[in-house]
Amino acid sequence: MPITNDHIREIVHDYLAFHPDDKGQLTPILGLLDAEADLTSRKEFRGHATAGAILADPVSRVLHIRHLVLDRWLLPGGHLEHDDTRLVDAAQRELSEETGISASVVVPAGSRPLHIDVHTIPANDAKSEPEHRHIDFRYLFRTAADVVELQTEEVTAAAWRDADTIEDETLRTRVLKALR
Repeated sequence: MPITNDHIREIVHDYLAFHPDDKGQLTPILGLLDAEADLTSRKEFRGHATAGAILADPVSRVLHIRHLVLDRWLLPGGHLEHDDTRLVDAAQRELSEETGISASVVVPAGSRPLHIDVHTIPANDAKSEPEHRHIDFRYLFRTAADVVELQTEEVTAAAWRDADTIEDETLRTRVLKALR
């Protein structure tokens, strides 16, 4: 069964129980859920769910990828697919697709996102997409494996970087704490 709004709501409520200071940022998302917006559809431009992976190696470096369209270093992740049943699994699928690292050598650090980030994506005329919001459910994973093969349609490079180089301050703080 595909990811449902009920699953998303459950994850958000569980997350807020551990990170109540994030409620202000996530209240609009709960409003969209209350309005029965389909947050699993990438055509819901007020905001739709995406899944991201924070992949740490044995020495606590974090994998970054160079995104082709945005031309920026980011963490692996992307849109939900119809076959995804849980957000954590979608994050792991995206990680495997973009890096070639098999899910069998990646261990989730839990079923709760380490961070939920809401950010704006610029309009993309080639895809006929207006500016819109991504609600990125970011999960921590661990592995001893290395990148196998990049998904060249979306990714131009990959690099392991120290966790303290993560740009988002909240995410950086949480990753550093989790990796201690």
